[in-house]
Amino acid sequence: MNAIDYDIKPTAVEAEDAPRTGDLENMRPLPRISVHAFCESEQLQQVMDRCANDRRMSKVSLRITSGSTAAAANMFASTPTPNLIILETRANPHNLLAELAPLAAVCDPSTKVVIIGHYNDIGLYRELIRNGISEYMVHPVAMTDVMAAMVAIFVDPDAEPLGRSVAFIGAKGGVGASTIAHNCAFGISNLFSTETILADLDLPYGTANIDFDQDPAQGIAEAVYAPERLDEVFLDRLLTKCSQHLSLLAAPSMLDRAYDFDGQAFQPVLDVLQRSAPVSVLDVPHLWTEWTRSVLSAVDEVVICAAPDLANLRNAKNMLDALRKLRPNDKAPHLILNQVGMPKRPEIGPSEFCEPLETDPIAIIPFDINLFGNAANSGRMISETDPKSPIAETFSQISHIVTGRVALKKAKKGGLLGLLKRK
Repeated sequence: MNAIDYDIKPTAVEAEDAPRTGDLENMRPLPRISVHAFCESEQLQQVMDRCANDRRMSKVSLRITSGSTAAAANMFASTPTPNLIILETRANPHNLLAELAPLAAVCDPSTKVVIIGHYNDIGLYRELIRNGISEYMVHPVAMTDVMAAMVAIFVDPDAEPLGRSVAFIGAKGGVGASTIAHNCAFGISNLFSTETILADLDLPYGTANIDFDQDPAQGIAEAVYAPERLDEVFLDRLLTKCSQHLSLLAAPSMLDRAYDFDGQAFQPVLDVLQRSAPVSVLDVPHLWTEWTRSVLSAVDEVVICAAPDLANLRNAKNMLDALRKLRPNDKAPHLILNQVGMPKRPEIGPSEFCEPLETDPIAIIPFDINLFGNAANSGRMISETDPKSPIAETFSQISHIVTGRVALKKAKKGGLLGLLKRK
């Protein structure tokens, strides 16, 4: 077993009731490995349960057993050992190596072992590392500590960093989620000179090709229906260049077939997108199926777009509640209020709309039929049609927020949150 070059901290790691979201945001997903955790305390069992529900562990086969080192040795005497064993032990430093000997005798050479002990002893740590233990941590530990140890063992630090994925979805059809997604993708690519891929996941009715005045012969359908061929080279053939730093994975927007997918159909596409560009923007249709749930569970950021009426409020509330359960260790989805101030339409005020959602919008976009209509009909983005408009500035601020470039700031009148403050 290969050792990991860590130094134990002089004090024990303090466990936390809630996971440290900031520590998780840039953590790489784990590959397809098998992990078996043996827990002697209820606290560690709860930590491992939280790990099991994290999206970065979606490919990991994790088994949690209440038992000691002896239970692990007995189990693996007759069954193959997994890729990783996480073992909690209360043994004192003088007896720990002797306690581990029966388990070492039945472990496969390739199996990694992480020990969670109850003694903060630097001499013990060094002795365990010399004997092939991958990591030693001091109880109590937090979920982020356990996951960081697994990532350090199984994720290649020299590998290319994974790109950031942002999914936009409407709380209701026709609320402009696609338009917002397309403008944000264009803004991210231009503002930061960052290679960005916009993937239109609405295969029958996608509008990204129209909004960018493109007519590609192939796109996301070829990627979804041929996962065995999908890699960075094949993806590159399917992309259409929209600007210097923006590429489009277009939807066919045809009704020549029924687009029915299983839950994991888009996962290979997401994996390749993350390896291919620093930022991937996903335009997700207003559906609630196994595959849309899977996509929304796997991405780094989710943005819900809603119009200020009762149906949108109900749907946004349901979606936020569902996604908080699907993504328990991530930030809550962002909310954007769109088409605010439409003439002669009764509306729910932004503050009244957001109160039951228990979240504030990152942007409130006013209704401007001329600006959006002219942009759509000319196949251009808002920042191209009227770069000095307040709405173009709002899209710039959204692009900063969803890419983690800046924290949410108070906006000037008419911009980000401006309408909410006036209310």
